[in-house]
Amino acid sequence: MNFCEEKEGVNHVIAMATNSQFKLRATNFIEKAKKEYEEKLLPVTELMDSLFSKDEDLEEVRKLVPNATWFRSIYYQTEKSWSRQRRVVTKVVYGSEGLELRHVVTSLPPSQITPSQLYTKQYCPRGEMENRIKEQQLDLFADRTSTQTFQSNQLRLWLSSMAYVLMQAFRYHGLKKTSLSKATVGTIRLNFLKLGARITVSVRRIVIAISSSCPYQEILAIAHSRIQAIPNTS
Repeated sequence: MNFCEEKEGVNHVIAMATNSQFKLRATNFIEKAKKEYEEKLLPVTELMDSLFSKDEDLEEVRKLVPNATWFRSIYYQTEKSWSRQRRVVTKVVYGSEGLELRHVVTSLPPSQITPSQLYTKQYCPRGEMENRIKEQQLDLFADRTSTQTFQSNQLRLWLSSMAYVLMQAFRYHGLKKTSLSKATVGTIRLNFLKLGARITVSVRRIVIAISSSCPYQEILAIAHSRIQAIPNTS
């Protein structure tokens, strides 16, 4: 944090573990979230009570009621480890699983971004970034860098990166507006690349015959026609 704050134009949004002080200072918002959730739950439970016996387990019904979510920010400083006060944003969630508290510390001031926007627009998207890294590591084997030289490991990473670019292009151009438009690389490999087929090579052409029972044949045909329509890819 100190490193970021010492650099001009560099900000940070970092997750923090909860502690008794954070929970104590969020008491107001915890009560508000609990009250909001119970108000949303009450008409549902009254309806279910009128339809079913009192002995019926209503836990599943509670899960259908949306959680109550509140955000708040304070300025906080630890006793020893922090050199200054810093802004801490707390997300308070109350629902069927009870209370959940999440905290992030940031250098961004309240005048620049609200607590809810900071958490949902700045902090949460980092999970999506991590998913893309995980795709390349697990589905395209970017973590296979166990050879003895730097150059050979670099080549492996290049090949994995190029494969990801191709997969992303296939997903963007070929699968747009289909049920697999947001499919992971692993799903694309499983459903479109790992297919049993008969290949017939003649003088004039190569014929690839895929089984007529292929569950994604329609989407595959759409993707194929779209890719052919891209200039210089036919």
